[in-house]
Amino acid sequence: MTRFYATTPIYYVNAEPHLGHAYTTIVGDALTRWHRLLGDDVKYLTGTDEHGLKIQQTAEAAGRSPQEFVDAIAPKFSAAWERLNIANDDFIRTTEPRHKAAVAELLQRCYDAGDIELDTFAGKYCVACEEYYADDELIEVVTADGVTANCCPIHQRPVEYFEEENWFFRLSRFEDRLLDWYAAHPDALTPEHRGNEAIGLIKSGLRDFSISRTSLEWGIPLPWDPRHVTYVWFDALTNYLAAVGFGDGTDGYRDWWPVDYHLIGKDIVRQHCVYWPAMLMSAGVELPKGWAIGGWLLSGGEKMSKTSGNVVNPLDLVDDVGVDGFRYYVLADTAYGNDGDFSIEGFTSRYNADLANNLGNLLARVATVVTKKCDGLGTAANPDSPLATVAAAAWADTAAQWDVVQPSKALDATWSLVRATNAHLEANEPWKAEPGPEVDAVMGDALEALRIVAILASPAIPDTAQAIWERIGLPGLASDQRLPEAAAWGRYTPGAAVTKGDALFPRLT
Repeated sequence: MTRFYATTPIYYVNAEPHLGHAYTTIVGDALTRWHRLLGDDVKYLTGTDEHGLKIQQTAEAAGRSPQEFVDAIAPKFSAAWERLNIANDDFIRTTEPRHKAAVAELLQRCYDAGDIELDTFAGKYCVACEEYYADDELIEVVTADGVTANCCPIHQRPVEYFEEENWFFRLSRFEDRLLDWYAAHPDALTPEHRGNEAIGLIKSGLRDFSISRTSLEWGIPLPWDPRHVTYVWFDALTNYLAAVGFGDGTDGYRDWWPVDYHLIGKDIVRQHCVYWPAMLMSAGVELPKGWAIGGWLLSGGEKMSKTSGNVVNPLDLVDDVGVDGFRYYVLADTAYGNDGDFSIEGFTSRYNADLANNLGNLLARVATVVTKKCDGLGTAANPDSPLATVAAAAWADTAAQWDVVQPSKALDATWSLVRATNAHLEANEPWKAEPGPEVDAVMGDALEALRIVAILASPAIPDTAQAIWERIGLPGLASDQRLPEAAAWGRYTPGAAVTKGDALFPRLT
């Protein structure tokens, strides 16, 4: 059995989960559900990043200890993922002992390799992203009080000047090694235009980066110098190894490592695609197989953030439109790697078009005609149906798009079968015909198409897929089917009881 390991970023717990967090997590969930359909042994990891200056400052402002603060916020992420039907296999917190052990192991390996050295650093630092910036990387922003300030390019907040003795990771030594590795693994970064951005960062020249702080108490001490607390990115990135047993004194982590995909946002490409592989090279650990780099899900044309005041709580939307309606929109509306712009109007339009009008109406039509014309019992598909060719193409195209982490294109390929089946019904008008072999054949084709759609769509809309599965009279779980065999035309069982039920997706107004 093939193993498939995928991760989300671990989310910083200075605030509650928002739509941007949900986006990446749902993409990862759908991707790993797809691999379960393929019969892979899957591990899906998400979690929370709980150390660093930002947490320390936020906790102090709230009058709480850092541990008390993160203990209150982290469960909100796991609860949100449960509400969104995220089937993660593990949820890691960077305050866990297993993570601390992995960080100590990775640090020690890099130190022993001679790639971590003591130095003094003076520079401009963004607390929000825990990153030093050179002057030419900063942008000028006019603040609320009318002052023009040098700001972080990601958060557009003024940077702070820091000067202290730090331990440094000698990233500059790895420029050629990284470029050579990526040249030998051209498919490691997807989509291509985001991958090109990562390569561009390396080619622009690499600076050594600080991995420790003495001005910070909330973090993991360096194993060889406990006066220093580990820099947040060296700490946070190690979670991907910690979750598979790295640092436990064995080589058991190799059962799952290297990871198949790190799913990340474009704002953390430098850390994941430059820092992380260099750290692994230094430590003698195999590099990831792939990174899937997503764009931002914007709100009003801006990245969601507490500062901008444009944060959308995904659970508020779920309460209004249901989990699967929300999941489908997140996955289908924007090509992965591009920026999307959330709006209620855009959400409503896609929901009504794809879910209410196409999929929901198709099931309702089929169930109604089968009830009236076929005694409520499913009929056999025509082996020579024109839908058989469409179904084969839909399966092949859906699989190809999931393989390159393009959920919107994968769903469009699946929906090609939905659209073709609706057109097939319109062309044959079984609701106007008398009961008999012709009606039976048309409805058998439609039921078989719905069976295949339920399987192919189940990673995105698992509860709805199961509802379709049950309403067309099939036993067991749609998610327990195994591809490619389950996508073969003609596997629907005639004679199954078909039920209409309530509307899958009531239209939104």
